[in-house]
Amino acid sequence: GEGHVIDVQDGRDAESLACYYRTLSPQQRRSIEVVSMDLSSAYIKATRDAIPDAEDKIAFDRFHVAKVITEAVDLVRKDERINLFKAFSYKERKGNRFLWLRRHESLDTSQRKKLRDLNKIAERTGRAWMLKEWATQLWVYSSRTWAEKAWKKWCTRAMRSKLIPMKWAAKMVKKHLWGILNAVVHNADNAMVESINSRIKTVKIRARGFRNKVRYKTAIYFHCGGLELHP
Repeated sequence: GEGHVIDVQDGRDAESLACYYRTLSPQQRRSIEVVSMDLSSAYIKATRDAIPDAEDKIAFDRFHVAKVITEAVDLVRKDERINLFKAFSYKERKGNRFLWLRRHESLDTSQRKKLRDLNKIAERTGRAWMLKEWATQLWVYSSRTWAEKAWKKWCTRAMRSKLIPMKWAAKMVKKHLWGILNAVVHNADNAMVESINSRIKTVKIRARGFRNKVRYKTAIYFHCGGLELHP
């Protein structure tokens, strides 16, 4: 389904999410099966405080994990730009960042060829890119045991890559591995939430902004709250 907005809070701290949890009865809290979220320590704390067995229910959104890894690739690329400046003209360099940060299957034949040429010159960036692509394949497991083995193998390879940004990314993954594994086995992500966020942005654009937060929240509930408005 499209999903519905059931609560809107100000801010992004632990208290924001805690306010929502306090509206739920103990039985409702126990009935929650999975909580998909970004890597926010505030959200982790609020959920741990309010939801029984939260360690088994918190699932870190794959797109936020991928964002951290992709940002690490970009840092490696920036550090290695001098090699590209020497090898390519400005016109040839244009769009290179896009090629390394996009998923391989989204590139056409000419873009893939250019990426292979880039990898020969920017070897460190190429290795970082391979680690990024490898990580995208680690969300398909149904077995927690096999998923854990695969992610730990990825972390080991990233730590041995001699690429400092990729080591940072590996440390992030290791720290949050428990919630990443929950996301894998529950097949949970924030895709539906991001879709709702897009609808909310459209509401705001069409209204050309709102005079206060109360009106903004009312509009969100009206358009995204799943109301049945029959004449």
